[in-house]
Formats: sequence, structure tokens, C-alpha cells
Amino acid sequence: MNEKRDITSIMIQLGAQAKAAAQDLVNADSQAKNRALRAAGAALRDRAKDLIEANEHDMEGGREKGLSPAMLDRLKLSISRVDRMAQGLEEIANLNDPVGAIIGCWKRPNGLDISRVRVPLGVIGVIYESRPNVTADAGGLCLKSGNAVILRGGSESYNSSQAILAAMQDGLIEANLPTEAIQMVPTIDRAAVGEMLTMSEYLDVIVPRGGKSLVERVQTEASVPVFAHLEGICHTYVTHQSDPEMARDIVLNAKMRRTGICGATETLLIDQTAAGTHLPIILHALAQAGCEIRGDAATQSLDARVVPATDADWDTEYLDKIISVKQVSGLKEAIDHVNAHGTEHTDAIVTDNVDAATTFLDGVNSSIALHNASTQFADGGEFGMGAEIGIATGKLHARGPVGVEQLTTFKYIVRGSGQIRP
Repeated sequence: MNEKRDITSIMIQLGAQAKAAAQDLVNADSQAKNRALRAAGAALRDRAKDLIEANEHDMEGGREKGLSPAMLDRLKLSISRVDRMAQGLEEIANLNDPVGAIIGCWKRPNGLDISRVRVPLGVIGVIYESRPNVTADAGGLCLKSGNAVILRGGSESYNSSQAILAAMQDGLIEANLPTEAIQMVPTIDRAAVGEMLTMSEYLDVIVPRGGKSLVERVQTEASVPVFAHLEGICHTYVTHQSDPEMARDIVLNAKMRRTGICGATETLLIDQTAAGTHLPIILHALAQAGCEIRGDAATQSLDARVVPATDADWDTEYLDKIISVKQVSGLKEAIDHVNAHGTEHTDAIVTDNVDAATTFLDGVNSSIALHNASTQFADGGEFGMGAEIGIATGKLHARGPVGVEQLTTFKYIVRGSGQIRP
């Protein structure tokens, strides 16, 4: 059998099934979708031991491939992480159903009643790498927003994702919804990704979640619209008008809580006037936590543990226990640096000066901008969205965490009483 033709046939079948399921979901009521989500959460808890056993096979494979500690952390499941997935589905169930919500309505002088109403996008393709929890998050968000989804997880998380998929489909069966509403590509062959990128007949949007090479490929090759961010080069800027201990705690959390996530701070910017009061305790805390610090000359002079930063460091997403540090002359230089070297993902300012905070928040081109908070809050769950299907840094349709509302579009409903246009 021709292998490429076989993969093409598999993908066409998945697409056709998803398109049919999406049409069924248009007419599904909120109660059915919520019942499916809660039943899927219960199934995840019931299957926790099986999930962790499947995940251990993936972890063994990841260790054999030499995945970094940060990537292995992304891949790992535990009882608490399985429970968090289940909680995420329950939180999604508790959200208001966006489908059918009236965004606006008005009446024309001729008597026509016009409403703008939220509707599902249709079929969503999600391509992701080592984070198996995306299987539950993406499946749950798509279901809540009335969309069918085709999931293509990475080879390193294949066993874990298949086990999670089984629990998700248990929930669909419990609610008498089509199991084809949440499907997964049943092969790790990379040719399947190429097929997905051109399935415009079946897919309405693609969401890639993974490393730079994956996202670049999707953005370059896709003939389907894409919600994505290429990199998460996130900044935390500390002004001299801030509490040193709060600044230390925020920077430490922003960098070190989980170094492998896209919301981790990669560059610390700090006012030159705060170098003596704030920077030493921040550098000490980072070094004590095992973080490699790459700094400009002024920062190196403060701590012997700081190694020289190169120009490339300001444009690097480390996803590891590494941070670059630069001293700046003030607010304008900080904003200019973020806009020149950032990726419009997530950037934060630590300051007691409200006017300075407002100028920064308005001035950076970030999809998420924070004041006195860790960049690790760049997460749909932390925003009250239940979960997220990804972070989008584009400026069309969706931006920031992509939750249930961002997975809908709208249509105009026009009601008349016999009007004809003159």
C-alpha cells in the first residue's frame, strides 16, 4: 500500500467525520455539552492509574531521546496533574456557553431586527508536542464552544494523549454526543501534519502549540487560518519605584516556577537607578535557585556569578534555567527593548508608580501585559477561562489566551415582516 496515500485517506476520513460531528454540535444544547465535560473529568480520575502508566512509557522514551528536564516536566503526568486536568474540564463546564450569545442587536428604520450572534468556528485542528494535558484542554474548550477538533499530539506524548482521548470520548458517549467530535490522528508519522496544514475543505483553523520549528512550519505551509505564537520571549521590567522584596519574588517566580512554559520570563530589565537597591537580592535569589544569569557589563560588575550576555541573548527563548539581565535608563528604553526583542507574548512591569505602569502597559506591543504580577499568569486557566487552547499573538480574531469565546465567530440574524428593498 502507498504509505502517503494511506495517510491522506486517514486524514480525509478524520476530516469528514469531524465536519459531520461539528454539524451535530451546532444543535447540541449546553446541558449535553456540560454533561460530557463533567463525565470526561470523572473518567480522567477513574483512569488516573492507567494514564500515569501510559505516561511512564512516554517518559521512558523521552529520557532515551535526551529530552531536557524542562521538556520532561512538560511531558510528565502525576495524580495531581490528572486531577488538575479533570478540574479544568469541570471549570469549562461551569463557563457560560458562548454559542448563541447575542453580541449586539438593533432595529433599522424599515423595521428589520438585526442581531449579531456567536456561532462555532466549525472544525479546529490542534498540533502540539510534549504536553499531554493539551489533549484534555483543547478537547474540552472545542466541545464547549460547539466545535469539533482533530488533535495531533507529538510522538513523545502519544501514549498519554491516547489514554486521555479515551476518557474524553467516554464523556461524549455519556452525553449522547458523537465521539467524532474529539478525534486524534492515529499515527506519529509527520506526514500527517503536512496533510492537516492543507485540509481547508475540512478545517476552519489550526492552532499549533510547540517549539519554534513546529510553529514556523505551520505558519509557512498552512493554507488554513492559524492561531499561534512563534516564541515566548517574555520580559519583566523592574523600576526603581518598587518594593525590592516584591520585585525579587515576582522575578523569581516569573523565571523559575516552570522554566519550560511560554510565559516564563526570559529577560529581566531593571532601571540603572535600582541596580544598587534591587538587583543584588534578585541576582542572589536567582543564583540560589540554580539559574544561570547572563548580564550586561553593568550587571556583571555587581555579582561574580553573572556571565557576559551576547546580542543573541536578548532574542532567545531559553525554556530553561537561564535569564538575561539588562540595565536600562528608564521607561522609554525598557519599552523600546521589549518591542524590539519581544515576541508580543507577555511582558510585565514591577512599579509603585501608576502612571509609569499605564505608560508601559499601553506602550508594549504585548498580547498580555501585567503590572506587579508574574508573567507565569499568562494562562487561560488563570484568566478564568477554564483552560486555553493556546496563546495567540496575532492581531486578527484571537489574541492572548484562546478560550471558548475566541473559538467562536458570529453571524447576523435578520428578522423582518415582509420588507423588500426599494
